[in-house]
Order: sequence, then structure tokens, then C-alpha cells
Amino acid sequence: MTPQTPPQTTTVGIGGAAESTDMVLNIGPQHPSTHGVLRLKLVLDGERIQHAEPVIGYMHRGAEKLFEARDYRQIVMLANRHDWLSAFSNELGVVMAVERMLGMEVPERAVWTRTLLAELNRVLNHLMFLGSYPLELGGITPVFHAFREREELQHVMEEVSGGRMHYMFNRVGGLKEDLPAGWLGRVRDAVASVRSRMNIYDDLVLGNEIFRGRTRNVGVLSAEAVHAYGVSGPIARASGVDFDLRRDEPYLAYGDLQDTLKVVTRTEGDCLARFECLLEQTHNALDLADACLTRIADLPPGPINQRLPKVLKAPEGHTYAWTENPLGINGYYLVSKGEKTPYRLKLRSASFNNIQALTELLPGTLVADMVAILGSLFFVVGDIDK
Repeated sequence: MTPQTPPQTTTVGIGGAAESTDMVLNIGPQHPSTHGVLRLKLVLDGERIQHAEPVIGYMHRGAEKLFEARDYRQIVMLANRHDWLSAFSNELGVVMAVERMLGMEVPERAVWTRTLLAELNRVLNHLMFLGSYPLELGGITPVFHAFREREELQHVMEEVSGGRMHYMFNRVGGLKEDLPAGWLGRVRDAVASVRSRMNIYDDLVLGNEIFRGRTRNVGVLSAEAVHAYGVSGPIARASGVDFDLRRDEPYLAYGDLQDTLKVVTRTEGDCLARFECLLEQTHNALDLADACLTRIADLPPGPINQRLPKVLKAPEGHTYAWTENPLGINGYYLVSKGEKTPYRLKLRSASFNNIQALTELLPGTLVADMVAILGSLFFVVGDIDK
């Protein structure tokens, strides 16, 4: 008797299964809304984001390893480039760490001038995002205004340092050289000019119902997530985390500026709150710059830097310096073996931690809101990758 062949079952696909299949979408690394070569790997269910993973490293140049092969004067050049919108502030953290290792006191004129330049750099950084964020949401006009205001401040920064983006004006022990004659007056005029037109962002952007519709209650970041991911700066303060190193652990001249310094916070934690914090902080940075100008004008003549030996060596040991950079907290962990180069210099950049919060923010939101959320984190890709 011949055994019977078991029946064959054939399944014919008719396309119905596609409805339940998740789609993987890559945003970047070349995408106009990613501020550079950042890649976002999104898993979508229809128009809703299920999972988000930031893929970083496309701009990684190994800055921390390069620090180990440069002496203490040369590493300033390497350190001011990762956040190209905050070059002066980046330099500042490095020289502060080295000065702390050396136990060095910086002249008073250098302390106040550093504070002034740090606040001008903060305004330059914030203006870029105040102009570019509405641009990403379809409003082209604010970016033209932002670049006009930036140009006024860039002019005085370039006059004092010689650089437009990478100022290289900080030195271990103070600043490169004394201020040009009449420069303080020109800075005061530039600050007044920028302040007189800041209402453009209050009226043109915050008063725009489309902008508010795209940002209110979108991308809400909780205070718990801020702490979990180490988010800092205006993004953290927009979620109600009231922390600012300039007030809580003052450095430079901020201890004497507490009456002028205003730490801006919001509780909503959405895209709109982050923009409002950035805008209000820009207003306050202009006030701080004015206060510094008044104090510098009253200071007696004196040196603006310390004389250093031909070969600068930090004593053996380690230290940690941190600063309230425009985008958040920057930390510099310096280890020395008594040589003229750092044994190790670990950089904690603000954007690196801030961007990790996307894994928490994006799931559950629509693809259309992705650009609004991404732009509201105010990051620089070089600052993520270092």
C-alpha cells in the first residue's frame, strides 16, 4: 500500500500584514533639522514614533586624546572648538582647571573682563537658536534679525580677540592682552543696540499663534527625566530644575553679580518653555554685560594676566572645574603627573547629556512634532561628539 503524501499548506500574502509592521526611519546624518551630522533612528507605527535612538560620533575627532599630546597653552586651541557657538566659554573651563591645579590667582581686571566676554558669548549663542528654531518651524524672518544682532556683538568680540568664532583670548593666568582703547564704550553701545531690538523675539516669535501651536504641550520633559539623563542649562530649567552654577557655585565675578543675575525657570517643560527660558536668559545676559562694563570702568589700572614660566608644568594631582556654559554645564576633569602636558583631561559637554533625553521625549509623539522637539534641545553636534 502506497503511503499518502501529507497535504501541503501554502500561505499567500495579500499585504494585510503591512499594517502591523513597524517602519524604521533614519533622520540624518544629512538632514536640515539636525544642526549637523546627527542621526536619529526612529521606529514608527504609522505617523507615531514608537522608539528613538540618537546615533552620534560622525564628528568625533578624539579631542580628549589630543589634549594629552599638547602642552597647557596649546590645549586651549583644541578646547574652544567643540561648541563652535560658545568658544570663549569653552576656553574658560580649561584655563580655570589649570589655574586651580597651579593654585594661581588671576588679576581682578581679568576676572571681570572674562565675565563680560562670557556673557557676550552667551548672547551670541542664544541668538543663533532664537533665530534658527523658528526657521525650523517654517518662520524665516527671525533668523535675519538674529544675524543682525549677532553681527553687532561679533564685531566687538573680533576687535578684542582677533577671531570671529574661535577667539583664543583666554590664557592660563588671565587674558591674552589688554583691551583696546575705547573698546568698553563700543561694547556698551552694541549691548544697548541689541537690547533695543530684543522685543522682536517677544512679539514676532512668542506672539505668533502658529509658533505657539507647534510648541505648547509638545515634547514635555519631566524634572525626573532631567535628573536621570543629566540634562542641564536652559532645557533643565524649563522643566522646573532650578540650578545655575553662576548662582549656586559662583565662579569668576558672578558672586558679586547676584543682584543682577536672574535664574530663569519654567515648570511646563515643553518646547515653548524651553524657548522662553532661552529668550529671557538672553535679556539677563545683556544686563550682566552692562553690570560688568560698569565695574571694569571703575577698576584701577593693573595687569590683565600673570607672567608665566617658559615651560608651564602643573603639579601632580587632579582637579575638576565646571562652568555654566550657554547650553548647560561643562565639566573639565584634569589629571596631571607633573609634566607640561595633561595626563588626562576629560570633558563633560552639555549637549552630550541633553541629546540623550530624546529617547525619552520622542516616543509617543508624531513625526511632524519631531523637528519641533529636536530643535528645542538647542544642541551643537560638535559638543556631543567632541
